[in-house]
Order: sequence, then structure tokens, then C-alpha cells
Amino acid sequence: MSDAQLGLLTATPIIIAFAGTLRAMGVLSTTATVSAVALSVAIAVVLFTTQ
Repeated sequence: MSDAQLGLLTATPIIIAFAGTLRAMGVLSTTATVSAVALSVAIAVVLFTTQ
């Protein structure tokens, strides 16, 4: 596993947790939270498989 893949595995859950925290604080709507999580997972999958 490369350093880039390890970084993706580390950063993606942090982004998801941050989006969840912002949703709980009322900063993000549910739609924005779902979009942020879905897009971050999709980007991580694409980058992980192409590394």
C-alpha cells in the first residue's frame, strides 16, 4: 500500500466525521451532508484504485 492510499484511508473518514459534526451543529443540511459523504467516498475509491 502506497503512502497516497494510506492518506486516502485516513482522510476520508475524517471528512465524513467532519460532515456529520457540521450536520449535528446545524450548519449543513441533510442533502449537503449526504452529498459530501457520497462524493468523498467516490473520490477516495477512484483515487485508491488508480494509485
